[in-house]
Amino acid sequence: MSYATALRSPVPMASRAAVVSLVSRPAPQARHAASCGSCCLRGVCLPCGMSEAEINRFDELISTKRKVARGVTLYRTGERFEAIYAVRSGGFKTVGNSRHGDEKITGFHMPGEMLGLDAINSAQHGYDAVALEDSEVCVFPFAQLEAAAMKTPALQHQLFRTLSSDISRDSGLMLLLGAMNAEQRLAAFILSLSRRYQRLGFAPNRFVLRMTREEIGNYLGLTIETVSRLFSRFQREGLLGLQQRDVEIRSPDGLRNLVGN
Repeated sequence: MSYATALRSPVPMASRAAVVSLVSRPAPQARHAASCGSCCLRGVCLPCGMSEAEINRFDELISTKRKVARGVTLYRTGERFEAIYAVRSGGFKTVGNSRHGDEKITGFHMPGEMLGLDAINSAQHGYDAVALEDSEVCVFPFAQLEAAAMKTPALQHQLFRTLSSDISRDSGLMLLLGAMNAEQRLAAFILSLSRRYQRLGFAPNRFVLRMTREEIGNYLGLTIETVSRLFSRFQREGLLGLQQRDVEIRSPDGLRNLVGN
C-alpha cells in the first residue's frame, strides 16, 4: 500500500492530546499563501534544483504558511500524518518520551530543514514538534507532494536527499551518545551547528543558539551543569567566545581536535 493510500484510511477519534494541540494552533485566518520562487531558502529547501516552471507548479502544493509562537506545538505524538513542514524562520525541537516517561529531545530543526519526515511510514507522528522561538513553516500536503515527485525528477531527487539527511542526523545522535565523552559531544554539536548555518549562507563562525543550555544537555545526554561548565572551559581555552546565546567559534581546528575522527 502506498503512502498516499495509507493517508486515505479512516481517521481514528481524536485523542484529548490531539484536541489540545488543535486548540493551541493559530486560527485559520492567520494562514496565508506562500511562494517558493521568492523565498530566500529555495536553494536549500525542496525546490532546490528545480526550474522556474517546475517551481511555479510546485507553488500550487503549498496550501499555507503557518506561524507558531514560541513554546507552541506544531504537531503532537500520535496525531495523524498529513503533511511535512519546511521551517521558514525560527526553529523547532522534536521531543519524545523515554521508556521511563522522561521527555527526550531528539533533534533541532533550523530554517530550510524539514519536519515530520519520520511519520511517513507509520502515518502518524512519533514526536512533538515545539517551536524554540516565534517561528513560521510552509505546509506541504504529503499526498500531493508524493504525486508531484513522481512527475518531477528534480523534486524526487531533493526529497530523497532530504530523507537521507534526516537519517544521517539520527545516526549522528547515536554516535554522539554512544561513542563520545561530554566534551566531544558538545564540540561536535557546535561544529554541526556551524555547518548547518554555513549551508544556509550565514557565517559559520558566528551564530545565535536558538536553544537553551538545558535543551542542549537534554539532547546530548548531559546535565545543564556539565554543559555550562564545558562552555566556560571552551571559552577559557580560546575555543569559543560567548555572550549570552551569541557564539563565536575562535578555533574550529581546536574543536575538531577534541572530536577526533
